[in-house]
Amino acid sequence: MVIRRKEAKDYGTKKLIEGAFKEGDKCLIVEDIVTSGDSIWETVEALNSVGVKVTHAVVLLDRGQGGDQRLKNRGIHLHSVCTLSKALDVLQKAGKIETAMVKSVADFIAANPVSPTADNTAPSGLSSGDGQSPQKKQKKELSFGERAGLCSNTVARRLMEVMEAKRSNLVLSADLTDSQQLLQLIERVAPYVCAVKTHVDIVEDYTADFATRLTQLSDTHNFLIFEDRKFADIGHTVSLQYERGVYHISDWAHIVNAHTLPGPGVVQALKQVGQAKGRACLLIAEMSSAGSLASADYVKATVKMAEEHKDFVIGFICQSKLTSDPTFLHMTPGVQLEEGVDSLGQRYLTPDEVITKRGSDILIVGRGITKAEDPVAMAKRYQEAGFAAYLARLQ
Repeated sequence: MVIRRKEAKDYGTKKLIEGAFKEGDKCLIVEDIVTSGDSIWETVEALNSVGVKVTHAVVLLDRGQGGDQRLKNRGIHLHSVCTLSKALDVLQKAGKIETAMVKSVADFIAANPVSPTADNTAPSGLSSGDGQSPQKKQKKELSFGERAGLCSNTVARRLMEVMEAKRSNLVLSADLTDSQQLLQLIERVAPYVCAVKTHVDIVEDYTADFATRLTQLSDTHNFLIFEDRKFADIGHTVSLQYERGVYHISDWAHIVNAHTLPGPGVVQALKQVGQAKGRACLLIAEMSSAGSLASADYVKATVKMAEEHKDFVIGFICQSKLTSDPTFLHMTPGVQLEEGVDSLGQRYLTPDEVITKRGSDILIVGRGITKAEDPVAMAKRYQEAGFAAYLARLQ
């Protein structure tokens, strides 16, 4: 066995490399954790300096930040017993940590890759585990206006511009069944929202005139229309539901959403109908109801599907930030000014928890506004709370 010391002692052999070896021997390096691989490479260089050759290394835990590729580029093959993502998945399935924590760590890792060539220190908030000293690395949080400039999708860009202009990241979930009451409510709270979310199939007296008047309100008060249709069928059926039937959703809704359970065909079908009309889609990665079956693997597959259809998919319905890509928007339902759970298992989080701590972008608020004695005053409160949480995150 050979030992590499971090520094030579001033007694004994006074050498960095100690043990029973001779020039020309081959050595397998064993490390506990790898981030950038720098510690392993330093050991390789030290062993090479005394004639010992190294081509392989074993690590107990690979954080998955690019250290394996850096070592491979230098001729060292890394074999990991376990990866951080696998460890988190096991802990999450065993109920030891929450899904939100798994996604938070995964998002941090994705946002802090180690360059394949350059020497890096460990990212902020994590010690390197391979001989490096932690070094805080501040990443500038982009504003909605700055992110808008990065968007190629016109709907995503417009929504971010509206959010910046109106200083609002609030979406009203307008779940009323009477069309006149619904339109009146929307008109009253319109100055405080960036979008209005509808469930058109619960409107009991729906006519084509409703969609016309809703569109006029959208133009007058500068907000987007989000029809919460939650498409979840085969492509052919979805395309008919989106374009045809009674509602002709693709004619008036800027944004719709879809479950990813059917596979990419649901997105492709929606895109074939909506893209030419300048529409966009959100993918449902998580829901706010207790007992949701959306696993970590399901969330990961949903993000991948969104990345493959960035020309039409603009973000996610979720409980926390899922990706560091600034062109994707994260919308979180189930928000109230105080945390709680209703009688049907709907979980409520505060604006600060959702926006500042969990990294989401947009609050979706329904009964907190629609059931209030003064919906206008309450909408203003949510608008101010949501945007204040966003500004706190920027700082």
